[in-house]
Amino acid sequence: MELVRETVSSRHHCAQNCMSTDSDHRRIGPFQLEGRLGVGGMGIVYRATYLKGGQKVALKVLAPDLMAEKKVAQRFEREMEILKKLKHPHIVKYYGGSTAGAQRYYAMELVTGGSLEQKIRQEGRLTWEQTVDYGIQIAKALQHAHDAGVIHRDLKPANLLLTADGVLKLSDFGIARDTQSTALTAAGKTVGTMAYMAPEQITGKHPITRRTDLYALGCVLFEMLTGRPPFQSETQPELLFKHIEEEPPSVREFNMDCPIWLDRLIQELLAKEPQDRPFDALNVQTRLEDVRQRTYAGESALRAAATAGGGEVTLQDRHPELGKLIGRKKKSKKKQGMEGFTPLYERTWFLGLCLLAVIAIATWLAWPKSEQQLYADLKEAMQHPDRTWRTAAEPEVRAFLERFPESPHTAEVRAWLDEIQEISAERKIASLELFPNRQPENDGQRLYLEARRFEKEGDRLGALERYEAMQVLLENKPDLKPYLSLARKRIDAIRASIHSEGDQVQFVRREIAAGDDLYLTGKSLQARERWRAILKFYEGKPEFSVLMELARRRVESTDAATAIREFPLPPEAR
Repeated sequence: MELVRETVSSRHHCAQNCMSTDSDHRRIGPFQLEGRLGVGGMGIVYRATYLKGGQKVALKVLAPDLMAEKKVAQRFEREMEILKKLKHPHIVKYYGGSTAGAQRYYAMELVTGGSLEQKIRQEGRLTWEQTVDYGIQIAKALQHAHDAGVIHRDLKPANLLLTADGVLKLSDFGIARDTQSTALTAAGKTVGTMAYMAPEQITGKHPITRRTDLYALGCVLFEMLTGRPPFQSETQPELLFKHIEEEPPSVREFNMDCPIWLDRLIQELLAKEPQDRPFDALNVQTRLEDVRQRTYAGESALRAAATAGGGEVTLQDRHPELGKLIGRKKKSKKKQGMEGFTPLYERTWFLGLCLLAVIAIATWLAWPKSEQQLYADLKEAMQHPDRTWRTAAEPEVRAFLERFPESPHTAEVRAWLDEIQEISAERKIASLELFPNRQPENDGQRLYLEARRFEKEGDRLGALERYEAMQVLLENKPDLKPYLSLARKRIDAIRASIHSEGDQVQFVRREIAAGDDLYLTGKSLQARERWRAILKFYEGKPEFSVLMELARRRVESTDAATAIREFPLPPEAR
């Protein structure tokens, strides 16, 4: 292309021609700038005209204050190299650029229909048909990039541009990763936009792969259907935590028009573990097309059933597919020897059978799952290694218990509900520990957090005492059952850890000694808590009698320092 050749050949003249007094009407190489289109992390994008041929382009210019930063300049050049090898109808076209002289810039296709972000903001949310159509286009663009070894890493509505006739174009490969080139992002450094960032981008637990882009695609599809990303927060740390730990909401909580198959696909795209997401973008594209076909088929069948009372003409007029089935386009009857003969497809009994078939299909599509079908689906979900996937089954679990209270599977399904609620309770506890300024919502959270505090401080007996107290305090509170279950698990774990240490006498000695250290460093309350816990769990057992006497003297003394000095532990305790 002439534009590419001219742009590259103009590198040596850029320094002389690229500046003028008007920031929005200066020349850069062979381009006349006409106004800003946007500002990004690395530079500014201008609407520009190629002076030699008059073509309108988008010109991305590296910000002058970043020119001296070697890594930024390298990333800008990397973006050019990436775009150069990506040629696809749903990725912005690259025309050419300059990486020499006083400025770095490159020209690309000018897309004039605004961004997907602007469209969502204007319309509030998109229809499921629009979402599927755009989703297929994005998936095609991602598959092409992934096949070329490029991971975008910043997929979001602002980087999805629309042409005047509604074709979507993926843009801004500024932080894209070329798996076939040397990495420019430092190990452990987080890049991306937080509202669309996959858990592995945040934690580094898994490598960045094509499935990282698929998580972002799930966020974008969610936003198209609801007008908001799946996770929202007033603070960045909380938002990142939600991506890592919190179960994503269902699209259908915000938009009941979303087909169930599309909702399920989005939930799968938002899986915390990369291996639980679809294999690649081609798989997503295929499933989006399947969503469209299945939804249209279901709607067609339901419309036919709903208008069945109107007779043959009404059915065929309102449902063209049925018209094809029963032969609305009649063949000529004037064949020799056929006068007075009624074709099969015009006979009343045949039309009645066709109508019954349509009604049966519609009924089948709308009919709730049988007990065995629902049980089989739930069992598969509850065996899934991703615990988030299990919690997503809670509505179906509750529906099973409501519809089939006398089922032979009821006890097992009820246990699944307990497990789901326990997982949710764990996540709430983790959130409260991560954000200590938050207040517990109930006694279960408050008591559990108190016991956890003792456990984290190394006072296992103090923690054990509090976990055991929860068994009494929460016993008759069904709504707090998940926290009671968590407490019982910690009781078992602590007892097992204590017993695994072998010499229980030595363990008790160490606990008393730890209390002594706490008291002598000014932490008298914590020290007395530890001594009391020792007395609670070991008093009355003959093998601990000597040590229990030492602990009792410390607890009962008004000045425990004197008791520590006058009744020291045997030397081996230290």
